[in-house]
Amino acid sequence: MFIDRLKELFKLTGIPVLIASLCCLAPIILVAAGISTLSFAISLTNLLDGTYRWVFMLAGVISLIVSLIIYFRRRGICTVSQVLRQRNEIINKTILSILVSIILYYLFFYVFLGAIGRGLKIWK
Repeated sequence: MFIDRLKELFKLTGIPVLIASLCCLAPIILVAAGISTLSFAISLTNLLDGTYRWVFMLAGVISLIVSLIIYFRRRGICTVSQVLRQRNEIINKTILSILVSIILYYLFFYVFLGAIGRGLKIWK
């Protein structure tokens, strides 16, 4: 039962975390696939992670909001009266989703992508 809820939470937060991390994931994929040179990947990382990082973070937040709306709609919470009746569940799951998203983002972005990027020598 706990494992099912955990899987459900990872399904809910996985795509938004991936979208928010695309600024550094794209250069890694380009280098690993052999499509890009290392110097281009470094300059692309500097551009995407430096200048446009806020765009990726905003896209991740928007996709988390959309995934929460879709999740609650599939659970039959479609009207304002249903939202008011189940507000505690909505508030709890939303806060939990936000916390899990933040934790997954930092683990994926700084630990996983950071290790791969340093291994490929894209960044220091």
